[in-house]
Amino acid sequence: MTRSSPPNDPASEDVLPIVEETLHLGTRERVTGKVRVSTTTDIVEEIARADLRSDLVDVTRVAVGRQVDAVPEVRTEGDVVIVPVVEEILVVEKRLVLKEELHIRRRVETESVEVPVELRKQRAVVERLPVDEAAAPDRSAES
Repeated sequence: MTRSSPPNDPASEDVLPIVEETLHLGTRERVTGKVRVSTTTDIVEEIARADLRSDLVDVTRVAVGRQVDAVPEVRTEGDVVIVPVVEEILVVEKRLVLKEELHIRRRVETESVEVPVELRKQRAVVERLPVDEAAAPDRSAES
């Protein structure tokens, strides 16, 4: 193989193709057999026998109205079963409870500060002028 271009020229390089194989998989339906299903129902009559028993109860409510400390147990007296029925009632009680105290102390603090301020102050300047005797009226005649 003869090269006409310089050895560092990219056009003179050999190109190797890269090949990749891929797989494609598929399925087809094909009948290999058939099945038929059918059902038949037979009816047979039988007589069912059973003894049924019923218990009847009478419930009598008896008012009690008594305060108890705990729920009483269910008890039997002769052929009577006594089931206690209880209810909780809310008893509201009001009490005065000291929750907290606020302790308040008064303190007096003195702090010396120096702040520049502008104060306005007026003063009167009195100047006495000499009296011109010629211009002044004669007061000696008045006296």
